[in-house]
Amino acid sequence: MDVLDDLLSGTRARGGVFNLTILDPPWGFDIVDGAPLALATLLSGSGWVMRPGEAPVRMGERDVAVLSGSEPYVVADSPGSRPNLRIHPGGVCEPLPGAPADHSTRLGTRTHGGRPDGRVRVVSGSYPFVGDVGRRLLGALRPTVVVPAAEVGPVMDLALDEIRRDRLGQQSVLDRWLDLALITTVRAWFDRQQEHAPGWYRAQHDPVVGRALRLIHDDPAHPWSVAALAGATGVSRATLSRRFADTVGEPPMTYLTGWRIALAADRLSGTTDTVETIARRVGYANAFALSVAFKRVRGLTPTSYRQGAVSR
Repeated sequence: MDVLDDLLSGTRARGGVFNLTILDPPWGFDIVDGAPLALATLLSGSGWVMRPGEAPVRMGERDVAVLSGSEPYVVADSPGSRPNLRIHPGGVCEPLPGAPADHSTRLGTRTHGGRPDGRVRVVSGSYPFVGDVGRRLLGALRPTVVVPAAEVGPVMDLALDEIRRDRLGQQSVLDRWLDLALITTVRAWFDRQQEHAPGWYRAQHDPVVGRALRLIHDDPAHPWSVAALAGATGVSRATLSRRFADTVGEPPMTYLTGWRIALAADRLSGTTDTVETIARRVGYANAFALSVAFKRVRGLTPTSYRQGAVSR
């Protein structure tokens, strides 16, 4: 498994919020849902994403935007338009001054906005929760990423029929659509970045470092050492260490520790496995060894981390 596969498979929608909003210009959304990750596309029309401290980012028709970070932001038909709808957690839509008449009862439970044949159609999906592995992926993205429609394809269009109907099993279907849209969009973004992509992404094209990364991600619980990775990639320890640090941005053992701790953190927050079980699954001899490493990296014990995750 490559690094991107691992990061994307660790970013899975659970109870994702998908909505279709139908509007006429001028329009604007004030997004205050606190979702750490969201995707949006305009099936008709164009718009802008405005975030504090950043220049506005334009979205063309059927471009897909990946929006990370829980801070509020605005999506509107122009940078000067005032929001007339406010989106709260769970996709709850609050009308603001200038809001269109509410036709939600005619449009469906996941669809809201103005008249059913409005000129602008916005499809959006948000992740209410992103685990530790997912945050490693988000850390490699800009807060606002827009990928042209030609490079993404109709992935968001495919969810449209599902959004507009209430059917058994719909949440599971929409969660998978959201994951597919994220995978397609993020992969297209990294492909077009190339030189500006994160080190671990560019490193996968290096025959030595890419091989070492795949070994780590295929079996993170293996007792890897620099010597073992160097032997498996056919170079000296010094060569592997230098090339890995130059390409990825950190030494191989530091990367391995960070990945193991991320996997452990997701298991602590997402399962009822004991710390002992988690320790062995991510490459530590016992709970004590994991606790020492976890506290060194995160500043708190696995048990404290789990308690904090449960209370969030």
